[in-house]
Amino acid sequence: QIVATGICRTDNHLIGGLFPNTEFPVIPGHEGAGIVESVGEGVTLVKPGDKVIPLCHPQCGECSFCLNPDSNYCIKTHFHEPQTLMPDKTSRFTCKGKRIHHFLWCSTFAEYTVMPEYAVARIDAAAPLDKVCVLGCAFPTGYGAAINTAKVKPGSACAVFGLGGVGLSVVMGCKAAGASRIIAVDINKDKFAKAKELGATDCVNPKDFTKPIHEVLMEMTGHGVDYSFEVIGHTETMTAALASCHFNYGVSVIVGVPPAAQKITFDPMLLFCGRTWKGSVFGSWKSKDAIPKLVADYMEKKFVLDPLITHTLPFSKINEGFDLLRKGKR
Repeated sequence: QIVATGICRTDNHLIGGLFPNTEFPVIPGHEGAGIVESVGEGVTLVKPGDKVIPLCHPQCGECSFCLNPDSNYCIKTHFHEPQTLMPDKTSRFTCKGKRIHHFLWCSTFAEYTVMPEYAVARIDAAAPLDKVCVLGCAFPTGYGAAINTAKVKPGSACAVFGLGGVGLSVVMGCKAAGASRIIAVDINKDKFAKAKELGATDCVNPKDFTKPIHEVLMEMTGHGVDYSFEVIGHTETMTAALASCHFNYGVSVIVGVPPAAQKITFDPMLLFCGRTWKGSVFGSWKSKDAIPKLVADYMEKKFVLDPLITHTLPFSKINEGFDLLRKGKR
């Protein structure tokens, strides 16, 4: 039973037909929390009544990727094995006799959903589901991109492109890692106050300048930032983020999901002198192992989640939630 779910821009990509390997009709949603209603034969890791978070990035614990300590990928992830049907190639959703597809084995935009055992994590029974649901995607994706993927060093300078829930979580990760300068970049100035509240030292609106944003950041920092993060999913800002980091040792991380089939054209000299371009899926966390620990850390007040929750709506107003997302109000 799904008790609470967030709305992520990835769901908006899905609705717009921009998410890869998706079949319609489909029930979106992948950032949720709920309570186990029942379990199938052979399920041993959860039981009815357990509070859980669905894992949009599964961890089977058996494949060569899961067994590699340097990998948080799983052979069963959507990018390798489409998760529009259950592993037995059936759907557990129907509407008026017609099959409805799953999304990332989560489909949290429903009162009830079904998922494989390796795509769900049991969490603290005392955890407030309306808060920790954002640990299903936004917070671990952004926070982990800074902590795990980039491995931000104390005293460094960072630039974060995009200040939605995931981007703000990157800001929080950079601050936790000890970055001395965190430059928040967004075309919506209304997001700057919260970014500063969570750790940003500077806020920059590309619309305020006639020159490219990477040149602005170069002038602000001298030779570019140590780490940059693209948390939007636009190919043009991915190259801008790369160009904004130090030409020799800068690290740029792609966090936003790129629209399906889009390509990037860039000057290879951006990499030739030593920059590193990395991708980050689910913040480089091994999901089933990490989520219960992150919930425990939240319960111990090691980080906050409330600033990431901008609106609380009943399920009947989910379309209004998407309108808020598209208008930059979330």
